[in-house]
Parts: sequence; structure tokens; C-alpha cells
Amino acid sequence: MASKDDSSFITVPGFCPDCGSILPLLSDQGGVICYACKREWGAEVFGDMAMTHTLHFNSKHTYRSAKEADNEDSAEGPVVERRCPQCQNDKMSYATLQLRSADEGQTVFYTCTKCKYKETENS
Repeated sequence: MASKDDSSFITVPGFCPDCGSILPLLSDQGGVICYACKREWGAEVFGDMAMTHTLHFNSKHTYRSAKEADNEDSAEGPVVERRCPQCQNDKMSYATLQLRSADEGQTVFYTCTKCKYKETENS
């Protein structure tokens, strides 16, 4: 394994001192091989850099239950004044996607805020 003193130039920890590429994580043996120049380095190439991982979990109240989502006021996106052909409600939420080629319009998906009837429109 090469030492950092054998390097071509000075870099910040986590980068190959020989070619400047980002280094992969340390192996179980405590060394690392640069992907670009294939030179092998010891753990000292990371300096005093501590590697930590933090997991953040949502609380159990982050997501509403299905019963709460079924109420009349719930919407799956922005709401517009549009009559539902099934229940005649005058509010529908919508979402858009580009499903066809780039030189054609987008597809709009409408959902009734009351009965959840869904319809599409190619604009």
C-alpha cells in the first residue's frame, strides 16, 4: 500500500492523492483501491474524517389512514372547478404527466374530490 507521502499532489481527505478521483469506502482490511488509477491506499488517505450514517424515520402519524383520505375534502393534488360526470360534484383535483412525445401536449388526470371518479384529458 502506498502512503500519502508518495502522492503526486495534495488533495482533501476522501480523494485519491495520485489522480484526484473520489475514493470508494474503506474495505474490511482497512485499505482502498482508487477506481481511476488503481493505486492502493491505506486508511490514512481519509485523514481524520469520520464516516457516520444517520437514519431518520417518519412518525407513525405522518401518513393519514385510508378512512381519513376518503373524506369529501381530501384531494390528490391541486383542485379546480370541473364537473364530475358521475356525481356532478363541481371540484376535481388533477395531476399532469408527459406520456406522449415531447412535441405533443401533456396528459391531465382528474379525480373527483367527492366520489374519486377518475378521467383523463390529452391537452
